[in-house]
Amino acid sequence: MNTAAAQAAAADSADVRLEDVHPCASCGARPLGVCADLKGHELQSMACASETITAQPGQALFHEGDPNPYIFNVVDGAVKLYRLLPDGRRQITGFLFQGDFLGLGGRGPSSFTAEALTPLNACRFRRGDFDQLLNALPALEHRLVALAGDELMAAQEQIVLLGRKTARERLASFLTRLSERQVQLGGPEGHVHLPMTRLDIADYLGLTIETVSRVFTQFKTSGLIQLLPGNDVALPDPAALKALGEGAA
Repeated sequence: MNTAAAQAAAADSADVRLEDVHPCASCGARPLGVCADLKGHELQSMACASETITAQPGQALFHEGDPNPYIFNVVDGAVKLYRLLPDGRRQITGFLFQGDFLGLGGRGPSSFTAEALTPLNACRFRRGDFDQLLNALPALEHRLVALAGDELMAAQEQIVLLGRKTARERLASFLTRLSERQVQLGGPEGHVHLPMTRLDIADYLGLTIETVSRVFTQFKTSGLIQLLPGNDVALPDPAALKALGEGAA
């Protein structure tokens, strides 16, 4: 084996050994996160540039209008994002879960508040450090571009949801998307855990809490869902719920 080949084999072997023992390798957020394509020394570089933080339910990672020099990767837990309108009304713009990335958009004051819905663990990066990682790790940059595309598609779906769908279609779409996300995270199919309140769901879907509660009751009565203890919801027929959300039922 020539010298170059030996060096490459040694580097690969070192990466395998590092990946076997590195905490990031066993992180539950990694398969869906920005670091999914990183290996060995790349994971080490990313870990060295970050710090682990925790937050309790109701605690904000940052507030609307405040400077935010950080970027976050959700390791475990759930976050809601919201803006306050001039008249005091609240619009929730999204929910984030394990593996989701937060804080890249814009470098000025924050345009929304990010608040923990559950006990939260996250990796936090200073923007300058993360910019250096993007320059040093092409795999990280490529992964981030792919995630940005997914986020754009989700934003387009939300526009359709708020602009054209009925209350029943909005809630059906919401439960379907949440179920699909939780399946990606290793959860059971046909089952949804709701870490958010009915009011949170209403503020996300552009509905009143009374309407959300009424539609939940309609779905339960018709057998589309089963309400379980602990804010869990069973979906006996996910295909029928999805069809309703798409206006096909």
